Amino acid sequence: MGTAIQTGLVTLKSPASSEIKPHDTSTFAHVTFPTPFPAGAKVVVVPFVQTFNGPDTPGLRLAEITPTGFKIRMNELVGNGGKAVLSNGIHCAEEVGWIAFVV
Repeated sequence: MGTAIQTGLVTLKSPASSEIKPHDTSTFAHVTFPTPFPAGAKVVVVPFVQTFNGPDTPGLRLAEITPTGFKIRMNELVGNGGKAVLSNGIHCAEEVGWIAFVV
């Protein structure tokens, strides 16, 4: 059986506009778990921004969570389905901590 809880730290930045196209993960970073969870496991990932390097509020998007890893992207906040941009989408590097576990 795999590790019950895993943690990590990744540096992310948003060098361009926020990603607003559903299911487009081409601009996401891939994180691989240090030890894969068991095949077929329902994995939960909880990310938190650990630093305060930029003035605008960064949001985080997760995608494609599997027993071996996940994709993550920093997105500055947008509203109304991407129609009301609350920032320019560009954000400097921030440290993002994450915890992953099986439910």
